[in-house]
Amino acid sequence: MQLILLSGGSGKRLWPLSNDARSKQFLPLLKSPAGGMESMIQRVVRQIRDSSLDVELTFATNAVQRDSIINQLGDGLGIVTEPQRRDTFPAIALACSYLSMEKHCSDDEVVVVMPCDVFTEDGYFSTIGRMAQAVSEDLADIVLMGISPDCPSEKFGYIVPECEGEVMRVLRFTEKPSLDKATMLIGQGALWNGGVFSFRLGYLRKLVDRYVQAESFSELRGRYGEFPKISFDYEVVEKAESVAVVRYEGVWKDLGTWNALCEELPGTHIGNVLMGDHNEGTSAINELGMPLFCEGLKDIVVAASPDGIMVCSKERSEYIKDYVGSMQHRPMYEERRWGSYRVLDSTDYDDGSMMLTKSLKIRDGKCISYQLHRHRNEVWTVVDGKGEFVLDGERRSVSRGDVLNIPAGHLHAVRAYGADLSIIEVQVGCPLVEEDIERFEWEW
Repeated sequence: MQLILLSGGSGKRLWPLSNDARSKQFLPLLKSPAGGMESMIQRVVRQIRDSSLDVELTFATNAVQRDSIINQLGDGLGIVTEPQRRDTFPAIALACSYLSMEKHCSDDEVVVVMPCDVFTEDGYFSTIGRMAQAVSEDLADIVLMGISPDCPSEKFGYIVPECEGEVMRVLRFTEKPSLDKATMLIGQGALWNGGVFSFRLGYLRKLVDRYVQAESFSELRGRYGEFPKISFDYEVVEKAESVAVVRYEGVWKDLGTWNALCEELPGTHIGNVLMGDHNEGTSAINELGMPLFCEGLKDIVVAASPDGIMVCSKERSEYIKDYVGSMQHRPMYEERRWGSYRVLDSTDYDDGSMMLTKSLKIRDGKCISYQLHRHRNEVWTVVDGKGEFVLDGERRSVSRGDVLNIPAGHLHAVRAYGADLSIIEVQVGCPLVEEDIERFEWEW
């Protein structure tokens, strides 16, 4: 069975910890069974690997999130990046084309598509196995997961089955009804649409051919813009002639708001936080080096990161997305396949030049690509760890206290060995943008 995990999102609902480069699924805020912390995507992949499912994983994502997936889950994963964001139908179509054209999976292969950031329990993955079994027995062209609702909600779509059973034919769909209508639907046995789909690969491949007939995966990816910008539910599921649903009863949460996320945090605070004795229902997360103190707060969430500081009532936290959209600035924290960086300072000078200061952390054994920049000079100061630095083909060992000058147009790279490598990077030039990079080799 092929399992496609959808990884997208713009990172606004959990600001300031999430941003355009770090969506909520990459935030390491959940308690791991091993005792440390893990992100939502790490938790889901761990649960899949611990389950009885015999699956191969493929991630459908965008170029911005590719490095975060590699950084958190390791190398050797199947990752399909869409050239532009075009909703779930094109993303799933591209991933299925990858399975067919690159992995050479047969048309009879059963495919399951699910979100990578769901908060759930083991029974969820057993239900995925039942969905795949229903497809393999040709009980329907598409089999969905229906979540047993625990209350009426306007936030979810509803699936109305024809009758009760293990695998139920779908009668109709209702998208995000009013509370009164949701109550009525639940009385009719309706289930929440969990956004999990199962089908044979050949079924979707035929749909792909209606829009783009390509000789290779690279050609199809190059013509990605020819796919309609529409959800998989609207373009495929609601138009299908044979759709069934399998019920899942158990824990199922979307931790996409601060209010929901705080319920699953391992304690009242994370990071450099001092909580006073008179707080009630308050959570605090601090990613900054300076301390954060909370006292006399009730039902408040406080979050601090290089991107900003938020103090908000938990009740109103789901509305911050409307305000965050008006804050126009670059992400101050990003993950890369080699580690991560934080922006420490950014200055624009009167003469038109710019300066940007970053703190880089290269993980042990990882390296930055062999690269050059056209519009900036860089100065690196090694503050911790050891590594190998290369400038225009000349290699040298570096360690704490070394200062490295990198003029514009010169090839350079660095690798950490023995421990993580910490570097302060100062960029001077104009423009200072991430796109000013020419990569020659990832591994050198």
